[in-house]
Amino acid sequence: MELSKEKGDQFVSQTQSPEGAAAWKQQLDEFAPGASDWVVEAVFGGTYQRPGLELRDRQMLNMAALAAMGGTEPQLTGHIRTAVEVAGMSKEEVAECFVHLMPYIGVPKTLAAMRCMNSAFEN
Repeated sequence: MELSKEKGDQFVSQTQSPEGAAAWKQQLDEFAPGASDWVVEAVFGGTYQRPGLELRDRQMLNMAALAAMGGTEPQLTGHIRTAVEVAGMSKEEVAECFVHLMPYIGVPKTLAAMRCMNSAFEN
């Protein structure tokens, strides 16, 4: 698998606000300088560039994993925004993803995911 910082930077600029990207990069780099470069190159310039899944599919997987983990509200909110604003999902489809997850992750985590939806759609 090819890793590309250039492709990663391009992906980040296409899918995230400059303020949002700057916030998570600063948070990673504060105590581990260069950590955000690894995420940009390996995740956004590597994993996201692989063939086989569309961005919409990747966002559904990300939302499911983050909702199941819990405690990831900022990341989940960001992925919900990307799912709707960039990957072409409707708000109703995102909500249905979380309803589908309810028997697997439980009501409390589903409610937390729905609160993230509210935050994502407030803007």
